[in-house]
Amino acid sequence: MVLYIAIFLLIIALDQISKYLIASAFSLGEGICVIEGLLDFTYVQNRGAAFGLLQGARVFFIILTVVVFVALIIYLYKAHLTSSLEKTALAFIAGGAIGNFIDRLVLGYVRDFIEVTFIDFPVFNIADCFVCIGAGLYILYTFLDMKRKNKDDNSL
Repeated sequence: MVLYIAIFLLIIALDQISKYLIASAFSLGEGICVIEGLLDFTYVQNRGAAFGLLQGARVFFIILTVVVFVALIIYLYKAHLTSSLEKTALAFIAGGAIGNFIDRLVLGYVRDFIEVTFIDFPVFNIADCFVCIGAGLYILYTFLDMKRKNKDDNSL
């Protein structure tokens, strides 16, 4: 479990350090091209959820994050997880969620800066990346677990 706590803490640190560096280097709305036609770093402040939804719902997101995080801790305590994939997925999701939670709690908004320029897509941050990757890994874990259980049931 120590490894997954370390992953969780590392994600929070990477997220907060990257946001600090961007906010220190750029004014709001300012950015730089990283890879022409593919990727820019543009500093924006998001007062809503993913894709800018629910603007100004700071208290709602703070309460929601606390409730989900407490539920996750209870789940981890009671479930006695054995799958490395499941534990990694949950560490990614929790680390990303807490990274954005810190911004909302301290600043009142989430600092975003990663802008893909080859498509029309909202600006996001490292925490968002880990939440999405973690969700994908958890879906993969669930699929593989269902397949394993189905195989075990058919072998009886």
